[in-house]
Amino acid sequence: MSTEIKFLRNALSDHLRQHAIRTDGPFTLRSGEVSDYYIDARQTTFDGYGALAVGRAVLAELPVDVEAVGGLTMGADPVAVATAIAAAADGRALKAFSIRKEAKGHGTGGRMVGPVTAGCGVAIVEDTTTTGGAIAEAIDVAIEVGLRVLVAISLVDRSGGVVGDRLASMGITYRPLFTPEDLGL
Repeated sequence: MSTEIKFLRNALSDHLRQHAIRTDGPFTLRSGEVSDYYIDARQTTFDGYGALAVGRAVLAELPVDVEAVGGLTMGADPVAVATAIAAAADGRALKAFSIRKEAKGHGTGGRMVGPVTAGCGVAIVEDTTTTGGAIAEAIDVAIEVGLRVLVAISLVDRSGGVVGDRLASMGITYRPLFTPEDLGL
């Protein structure tokens, strides 16, 4: 790992530890599991400095052939936009997109929102994952509309390897940036 990538990850790790970790549980997670701690990554992804750290750290993990980043709304949205902005600041053309939880019956309809078209190589992103349900759903929708899913990235993977196995069975490379242990939990 290069010195620059270590610096980017350290900045993101510090922000997550300082702003996103709650230990006053119990908390019920999206998966239905109950936990004594909660990683509220939106405290980082919706903060200006946090978003900058997120965008730079995720960008450093993207293969060069990724043209767009996105995932299931709401967790993926700020990650995708921060990454696209970080790419633009580096002179790299990268788009962001969002996948709605359900199709809309008005406007352009459908679940996909953003400037992506069939054949586009994409990264699916998520803020925090326990079972991989949101990532897997986003991958399925992306493939349905003709996108080429090249990689999936989560800021924090609390699955203990379950998500990596799940995505490997789908043929998707998975790159979690942190585990709870990496954040001192």
